[in-house]
Amino acid sequence: MPKKNRILWLVLPIVSIIIFGILGYIIIEHYNFRDALFMTIITITTVGFREVHPLSDIGMYFTSFLIIISFGIFAYTITALTQYIVDSVFRNYFKIKKMQKKIDKLSNHVIICGFGRNGKQALIELTMHKVPVVVIENEAAQIQQIQECQYEVLFIEGDATQDETLELAGIRRAKALIAAINSDAQNVFLTLTARELNPKLTIIAKASEEGSDIKLRRAGADNVIMPDKIGGRRMARIVAQPDVVEFVDNIIQQGDTNVLIDEIPLQNISDYLNGRALRDFESYNDTGAKIIGIKQQNKIFLVNPLPETILSNRDKLFVLGTVKQINNLKQLIAELNVHV
Repeated sequence: MPKKNRILWLVLPIVSIIIFGILGYIIIEHYNFRDALFMTIITITTVGFREVHPLSDIGMYFTSFLIIISFGIFAYTITALTQYIVDSVFRNYFKIKKMQKKIDKLSNHVIICGFGRNGKQALIELTMHKVPVVVIENEAAQIQQIQECQYEVLFIEGDATQDETLELAGIRRAKALIAAINSDAQNVFLTLTARELNPKLTIIAKASEEGSDIKLRRAGADNVIMPDKIGGRRMARIVAQPDVVEFVDNIIQQGDTNVLIDEIPLQNISDYLNGRALRDFESYNDTGAKIIGIKQQNKIFLVNPLPETILSNRDKLFVLGTVKQINNLKQLIAELNVHV
Protein backbone atom coordinates (compact mmCIF):
# COMPACT_ATOMS: atom_id res chain seq x y z
CA MET A 1 0.00 0.00 0.00
CA PRO A 2 1.36 3.51 -0.82
CA LYS A 3 2.70 5.44 2.15
CA LYS A 4 -0.03 8.13 2.13
CA ASN A 5 -2.86 5.58 1.87
CA ARG A 6 -1.40 3.49 4.68
CA ILE A 7 -1.25 6.46 7.05
CA LEU A 8 -4.80 7.44 6.07
CA TRP A 9 -6.14 3.98 6.91
CA LEU A 10 -4.36 4.07 10.27
CA VAL A 11 -5.72 7.51 11.23
CA LEU A 12 -9.25 6.98 9.86
CA PRO A 13 -10.49 4.75 12.75
CA ILE A 14 -9.57 7.39 15.37
CA VAL A 15 -11.26 10.16 13.38
CA SER A 16 -14.35 7.97 12.96
CA ILE A 17 -14.62 7.19 16.67
CA ILE A 18 -14.25 10.89 17.56
CA ILE A 19 -17.07 11.82 15.13
CA PHE A 20 -19.19 8.97 16.52
CA GLY A 21 -18.66 10.20 20.10
CA ILE A 22 -19.42 13.85 19.26
CA LEU A 23 -22.65 12.94 17.49
CA GLY A 24 -23.68 10.61 20.34
CA TYR A 25 -23.26 13.27 23.07
CA ILE A 26 -25.01 15.91 20.96
CA ILE A 27 -28.00 13.64 20.28
CA ILE A 28 -28.26 11.89 23.67
CA GLU A 29 -27.11 14.58 26.12
CA HIS A 30 -27.84 17.65 23.98
CA TYR A 31 -24.27 18.93 24.44
CA ASN A 32 -22.98 21.71 22.25
CA PHE A 33 -20.12 20.84 19.89
CA ARG A 34 -17.37 22.07 22.24
CA ASP A 35 -18.63 20.06 25.21
CA ALA A 36 -19.29 16.98 23.03
CA LEU A 37 -15.76 17.12 21.60
CA PHE A 38 -14.20 17.53 25.05
CA MET A 39 -16.27 14.70 26.52
CA THR A 40 -15.36 12.42 23.61
CA ILE A 41 -11.62 13.12 23.93
CA ILE A 42 -11.45 12.53 27.69
CA THR A 43 -13.50 9.35 27.27
CA ILE A 44 -11.53 7.64 24.49
CA THR A 45 -8.19 8.64 26.07
CA THR A 46 -9.38 7.49 29.55
CA VAL A 47 -7.71 10.47 31.29
CA GLY A 48 -10.23 10.36 34.17
CA PHE A 49 -11.63 13.89 34.15
CA ARG A 50 -15.17 14.50 35.43
CA GLU A 51 -18.08 14.68 33.02
CA VAL A 52 -18.82 18.06 31.49
CA HIS A 53 -22.39 17.70 32.72
CA PRO A 54 -24.06 14.91 34.71
CA LEU A 55 -24.92 12.02 32.39
CA SER A 56 -28.32 10.43 31.96
CA ASP A 57 -28.71 6.68 32.17
CA ILE A 58 -28.56 6.37 28.38
CA GLY A 59 -25.54 8.70 28.37
CA MET A 60 -23.75 6.42 30.85
CA TYR A 61 -24.45 3.37 28.69
CA PHE A 62 -23.23 5.27 25.62
CA THR A 63 -20.05 6.38 27.43
CA SER A 64 -19.33 2.80 28.56
CA PHE A 65 -19.82 1.54 25.03
CA LEU A 66 -17.60 4.34 23.67
CA ILE A 67 -14.81 3.43 26.12
CA ILE A 68 -14.94 -0.26 25.16
CA ILE A 69 -14.81 0.23 21.39
CA SER A 70 -12.42 3.19 21.47
CA PHE A 71 -9.88 1.58 23.79
CA GLY A 72 -9.04 -1.21 21.34
CA ILE A 73 -9.12 1.05 18.27
CA PHE A 74 -7.04 3.76 19.93
CA ALA A 75 -4.44 1.30 21.23
CA TYR A 76 -4.18 -0.51 17.89
CA THR A 77 -3.84 2.70 15.87
CA ILE A 78 -1.15 4.18 18.12
CA THR A 79 0.75 0.89 18.08
CA ALA A 80 0.47 0.56 14.30
CA LEU A 81 1.56 4.16 13.70
CA THR A 82 4.53 3.76 16.03
CA GLN A 83 5.54 0.50 14.37
CA TYR A 84 5.15 2.05 10.91
CA ILE A 85 7.36 5.02 11.78
CA VAL A 86 10.01 2.88 13.48
CA ASP A 87 10.02 0.33 10.64
CA SER A 88 10.34 3.07 8.03
CA VAL A 89 13.25 4.68 9.86
CA PHE A 90 15.12 1.41 10.32
CA ARG A 91 14.31 0.22 6.80
CA ASN A 92 15.65 3.42 5.28
CA TYR A 93 18.68 3.32 7.57
CA PHE A 94 19.66 -0.22 6.60
CA LYS A 95 18.86 0.44 2.93
CA ILE A 96 21.20 3.44 2.93
CA LYS A 97 23.91 1.50 4.76
CA LYS A 98 23.64 -1.39 2.29
CA MET A 99 23.80 0.99 -0.67
CA GLN A 100 26.80 2.80 0.80
CA LYS A 101 28.67 -0.50 1.17
CA LYS A 102 28.15 -1.16 -2.54
CA ILE A 103 29.37 2.33 -3.41
CA ASP A 104 32.47 1.87 -1.22
CA LYS A 105 33.44 -1.16 -3.31
CA LEU A 106 33.26 0.72 -6.63
CA SER A 107 36.24 2.01 -8.59
CA ASN A 108 36.54 3.53 -12.06
CA HIS A 109 32.88 4.45 -11.84
CA VAL A 110 31.00 7.53 -13.03
CA ILE A 111 29.33 10.02 -10.70
CA ILE A 112 26.24 11.78 -12.08
CA CYS A 113 25.34 14.95 -10.17
CA GLY A 114 21.74 15.95 -10.85
CA PHE A 115 18.97 13.65 -12.05
CA GLY A 116 17.15 15.97 -14.43
CA ARG A 117 16.59 15.19 -18.10
CA ASN A 118 20.30 15.15 -18.92
CA GLY A 119 21.33 13.18 -15.86
CA LYS A 120 18.65 10.58 -16.47
CA GLN A 121 19.69 10.08 -20.10
CA ALA A 122 23.33 9.80 -19.02
CA LEU A 123 22.34 7.08 -16.54
CA ILE A 124 20.44 5.12 -19.19
CA GLU A 125 23.32 5.29 -21.66
CA LEU A 126 25.99 4.33 -19.12
CA THR A 127 23.88 1.50 -17.73
CA MET A 128 23.39 0.16 -21.27
CA HIS A 129 27.18 0.06 -21.62
CA LYS A 130 27.50 -1.61 -18.20
CA VAL A 131 29.43 1.29 -16.67
CA PRO A 132 28.99 1.51 -12.86
CA VAL A 133 27.23 4.73 -11.86
CA VAL A 134 26.51 6.65 -8.64
CA VAL A 135 23.88 9.40 -8.74
CA ILE A 136 23.87 12.39 -6.36
CA GLU A 137 20.59 14.26 -5.93
CA ASN A 138 18.97 16.31 -3.16
CA GLU A 139 15.51 17.13 -4.53
CA ALA A 140 12.72 14.89 -3.23
CA ALA A 141 10.89 14.71 -6.58
CA GLN A 142 14.01 13.60 -8.42
CA ILE A 143 14.90 11.06 -5.69
CA GLN A 144 11.43 9.58 -6.13
CA GLN A 145 12.15 9.16 -9.84
CA ILE A 146 15.46 7.45 -9.04
CA GLN A 147 13.70 4.99 -6.74
CA GLU A 148 11.09 4.26 -9.41
CA CYS A 149 13.71 3.83 -12.15
CA GLN A 150 13.69 0.53 -14.03
CA TYR A 151 17.38 0.12 -13.22
CA GLU A 152 18.86 -0.57 -9.80
CA VAL A 153 20.49 2.81 -9.16
CA LEU A 154 23.11 3.51 -6.53
CA PHE A 155 22.41 7.02 -5.28
CA ILE A 156 23.25 9.43 -2.50
CA GLU A 157 20.81 12.02 -1.21
CA GLY A 158 22.78 15.20 -0.63
CA ASP A 159 24.36 18.34 -2.01
CA ALA A 160 26.82 17.43 -4.76
CA THR A 161 28.83 20.62 -4.21
CA GLN A 162 29.83 19.50 -0.71
CA ASP A 163 33.11 17.63 -0.17
CA GLU A 164 31.47 15.14 2.20
CA THR A 165 28.84 14.11 -0.36
CA LEU A 166 31.41 13.61 -3.11
CA GLU A 167 33.59 11.57 -0.73
CA LEU A 168 30.61 9.29 -0.02
CA ALA A 169 30.21 8.83 -3.78
CA GLY A 170 33.83 7.68 -4.06
CA ILE A 171 35.15 10.73 -5.89
CA ARG A 172 38.80 9.72 -5.37
CA ARG A 173 38.19 6.30 -7.00
CA ALA A 174 35.92 7.51 -9.81
CA LYS A 175 37.06 7.87 -13.41
CA ALA A 176 34.56 10.54 -14.44
CA LEU A 177 31.97 12.99 -13.13
CA ILE A 178 28.99 14.43 -14.99
CA ALA A 179 27.89 17.82 -13.63
CA ALA A 180 24.24 17.97 -14.74
CA ILE A 181 22.76 20.25 -12.07
CA ASN A 182 20.24 22.73 -13.45
CA SER A 183 22.21 25.74 -12.16
CA ASP A 184 25.33 26.76 -14.10
CA ALA A 185 26.75 28.42 -10.98
CA GLN A 186 26.40 25.19 -9.00
CA ASN A 187 28.03 23.24 -11.83
CA VAL A 188 31.00 25.63 -11.75
CA PHE A 189 31.36 25.22 -7.99
CA LEU A 190 30.93 21.44 -8.30
CA THR A 191 33.64 21.31 -10.96
CA LEU A 192 36.06 23.26 -8.78
CA THR A 193 35.37 20.98 -5.81
CA ALA A 194 35.63 17.74 -7.79
CA ARG A 195 38.84 18.82 -9.52
CA GLU A 196 40.45 19.61 -6.17
CA LEU A 197 39.46 16.24 -4.70
CA ASN A 198 40.58 14.24 -7.75
CA PRO A 199 42.94 16.01 -10.18
CA LYS A 200 42.90 13.03 -12.59
CA LEU A 201 39.11 12.93 -12.82
CA THR A 202 37.43 13.41 -16.20
CA ILE A 203 34.73 16.07 -15.73
CA ILE A 204 31.90 16.63 -18.19
CA ALA A 205 29.71 19.61 -17.29
CA LYS A 206 26.41 20.95 -18.60
CA ALA A 207 26.00 24.65 -19.40
CA SER A 208 22.78 26.45 -20.23
CA GLU A 209 23.80 30.10 -20.55
CA GLU A 210 26.22 31.69 -22.99
CA GLY A 211 29.62 32.24 -21.36
CA SER A 212 29.14 29.53 -18.74
CA ASP A 213 31.12 27.08 -20.87
CA ILE A 214 34.22 29.29 -20.55
CA LYS A 215 33.84 29.48 -16.77
CA LEU A 216 33.39 25.72 -16.52
CA ARG A 217 36.55 25.06 -18.50
CA ARG A 218 38.45 27.48 -16.30
CA ALA A 219 37.09 25.64 -13.27
CA GLY A 220 38.54 22.38 -14.59
CA ALA A 221 35.92 20.76 -16.83
CA ASP A 222 37.40 18.60 -19.58
CA ASN A 223 34.30 18.90 -21.74
CA VAL A 224 31.31 21.24 -21.61
CA ILE A 225 27.98 20.28 -23.16
CA MET A 226 25.38 22.90 -24.10
CA PRO A 227 22.15 20.91 -24.75
CA ASP A 228 20.32 23.79 -26.48
CA LYS A 229 23.17 24.40 -28.92
CA ILE A 230 23.58 20.68 -29.63
CA GLY A 231 19.84 20.32 -30.15
CA GLY A 232 19.78 23.17 -32.65
CA ARG A 233 22.71 21.76 -34.62
CA ARG A 234 21.13 18.32 -34.66
CA MET A 235 17.82 19.64 -36.00
CA ALA A 236 19.68 21.49 -38.76
CA ARG A 237 21.65 18.36 -39.69
CA ILE A 238 18.48 16.28 -39.84
CA VAL A 239 17.15 18.77 -42.39
CA ALA A 240 20.40 18.91 -44.38
CA GLN A 241 21.59 15.28 -44.06
CA PRO A 242 18.74 13.14 -42.69
CA ASP A 243 20.11 9.77 -43.82
CA VAL A 244 23.60 10.47 -42.47
CA VAL A 245 22.18 11.38 -39.05
CA GLU A 246 19.97 8.30 -39.03
CA PHE A 247 22.89 6.06 -40.05
CA VAL A 248 25.20 7.40 -37.29
CA ASP A 249 22.43 7.20 -34.68
CA ASN A 250 21.69 3.65 -35.72
CA ILE A 251 25.31 2.70 -35.02
CA ILE A 252 25.68 4.60 -31.76
CA GLN A 253 22.35 3.52 -30.25
CA GLN A 254 22.61 -0.18 -31.05
CA GLY A 255 22.28 -2.74 -28.30
CA ASP A 256 24.98 -5.10 -27.06
CA THR A 257 24.52 -7.67 -29.85
CA ASN A 258 24.70 -5.29 -32.81
CA VAL A 259 27.25 -3.07 -34.51
CA LEU A 260 28.68 -0.25 -32.41
CA ILE A 261 31.55 2.22 -32.22
CA ASP A 262 34.01 1.81 -29.37
CA GLU A 263 37.33 3.31 -28.32
CA ILE A 264 40.43 1.28 -27.46
CA PRO A 265 43.42 2.90 -25.73
CA LEU A 266 46.79 1.70 -26.98
CA GLN A 267 48.55 2.03 -23.61
CA ASN A 268 49.22 -1.73 -23.68
CA ILE A 269 50.42 -1.81 -27.28
CA SER A 270 53.56 -3.90 -27.75
CA ASP A 271 57.00 -2.34 -28.02
CA TYR A 272 57.21 -3.83 -31.50
CA LEU A 273 54.22 -1.84 -32.76
CA ASN A 274 54.88 1.35 -30.78
CA GLY A 275 56.24 3.87 -33.30
CA ARG A 276 55.39 1.73 -36.34
CA ALA A 277 52.83 2.42 -39.06
CA LEU A 278 49.16 1.45 -38.84
CA ARG A 279 49.63 -1.04 -41.70
CA ASP A 280 51.94 -3.14 -39.46
CA PHE A 281 49.18 -3.44 -36.87
CA GLU A 282 46.45 -4.13 -39.42
CA SER A 283 48.47 -7.03 -40.78
CA TYR A 284 47.70 -8.85 -37.51
CA ASN A 285 44.07 -7.74 -37.40
CA ASP A 286 41.75 -10.46 -38.67
CA THR A 287 39.02 -9.80 -36.07
CA GLY A 288 36.65 -8.03 -38.46
CA ALA A 289 36.66 -4.80 -36.42
CA LYS A 290 37.43 -1.78 -38.58
CA ILE A 291 39.64 1.10 -37.43
CA ILE A 292 37.76 4.27 -38.45
CA GLY A 293 39.69 6.87 -36.46
CA ILE A 294 42.60 7.65 -34.15
CA LYS A 295 42.94 10.21 -31.38
CA GLN A 296 46.61 11.05 -31.09
CA GLN A 297 48.42 12.17 -27.95
CA ASN A 298 48.27 15.83 -29.02
CA LYS A 299 44.45 15.56 -29.20
CA ILE A 300 44.41 15.51 -33.00
CA PHE A 301 41.62 13.34 -34.43
CA LEU A 302 42.35 11.39 -37.60
CA VAL A 303 39.27 10.12 -39.43
CA ASN A 304 39.80 7.07 -41.68
CA PRO A 305 43.55 7.14 -40.95
CA LEU A 306 46.02 6.32 -43.68
CA PRO A 307 48.07 3.07 -43.52
CA GLU A 308 51.29 5.04 -42.95
CA THR A 309 49.93 6.70 -39.77
CA ILE A 310 52.41 6.15 -36.92
CA LEU A 311 51.02 4.54 -33.76
CA SER A 312 51.86 5.52 -30.18
CA ASN A 313 50.98 3.94 -26.85
CA ARG A 314 49.30 7.24 -25.96
CA ASP A 315 46.87 7.03 -28.90
CA LYS A 316 43.31 5.78 -28.93
CA LEU A 317 41.70 3.76 -31.70
CA PHE A 318 38.07 4.24 -32.73
CA VAL A 319 36.76 0.97 -34.08
CA LEU A 320 33.54 -0.17 -35.74
CA GLY A 321 32.27 -3.70 -35.24
CA THR A 322 30.17 -6.06 -33.17
CA VAL A 323 30.83 -6.53 -29.48
CA LYS A 324 32.53 -9.86 -30.27
CA GLN A 325 34.75 -8.35 -32.96
CA ILE A 326 35.79 -5.45 -30.75
CA ASN A 327 36.52 -7.76 -27.80
CA ASN A 328 38.63 -9.93 -30.09
CA LEU A 329 40.58 -6.85 -31.18
CA LYS A 330 41.23 -5.89 -27.54
CA GLN A 331 42.42 -9.44 -26.90
CA LEU A 332 44.69 -9.24 -29.94
CA ILE A 333 46.36 -6.09 -28.60
CA ALA A 334 46.93 -7.82 -25.25
CA GLU A 335 48.41 -10.88 -26.94
CA LEU A 336 50.68 -8.81 -29.18
CA ASN A 337 52.04 -7.08 -26.09
CA VAL A 338 53.03 -10.47 -24.66
CA HIS A 339 54.17 -12.47 -27.67
CA VAL A 340 55.49 -10.06 -30.29
